[in-house]
Amino acid sequence: MEAQEQHPTTEPEKKQKKVKKDRFTWWQSLLLLIGTLAICLTAGYYISDRYLWEKNDSAQITEQINYYKEEVNRKPNDPEIRVQLGYSYFLKKDYKEAIKQYQTAVSLDKKYYDAYLNLSIVYDKQGDHDKALQYAQKSIKISPLDYKGHLLKGKSYRELKMYKEAKAALDEAYRLKPGNVDTLFEIGKVAEAQGDKKEAEAIYKETLSFDPLFKPALKALDNIASKN
Repeated sequence: MEAQEQHPTTEPEKKQKKVKKDRFTWWQSLLLLIGTLAICLTAGYYISDRYLWEKNDSAQITEQINYYKEEVNRKPNDPEIRVQLGYSYFLKKDYKEAIKQYQTAVSLDKKYYDAYLNLSIVYDKQGDHDKALQYAQKSIKISPLDYKGHLLKGKSYRELKMYKEAKAALDEAYRLKPGNVDTLFEIGKVAEAQGDKKEAEAIYKETLSFDPLFKPALKALDNIASKN
């Protein structure tokens, strides 16, 4: 392509237009990739609702899915691309297909942390907290110093009403990443689930001191206020 651009006079007009079109397509793909990464946590992962598009653009999601499907056809044994395709299906709320792609990534690389983390996330979203816990624990074995696995582990324990275990996992997540609002919010949820509304309220307010627009904490405070 570079040689074609350096010697434009030697190329027929028709071919020059094709080169420009190819360049445009390449830049579209690059922008799509950047856009995907911009809405992801690290390699494309949802922890709390603020990381999902509030009003998902279905056309953009479809374009994203088609892009990664083509990438999978090009590199079927690349677990990273499988995870990105799975995340795209997750955005579409096609959880069955998302799980399929994440599990394929695991089959390609048994130690691929991102696949286990995303499996925990999607099972949590489906309400299968036992499986969410299972995959969170597997992600921690692979990357024990990444707070996200501990956070998901704590969330799963909370959903299973195992509050002591939830608090221990969330405390570890917070130790690894102090000031993280997702973790603080979950610690508040544990306190609230145990009936300590005063402690929960204090934790939600602390969460907002780090991020005043964190919607889950704002909603939780409104709920507590409405019950008083």
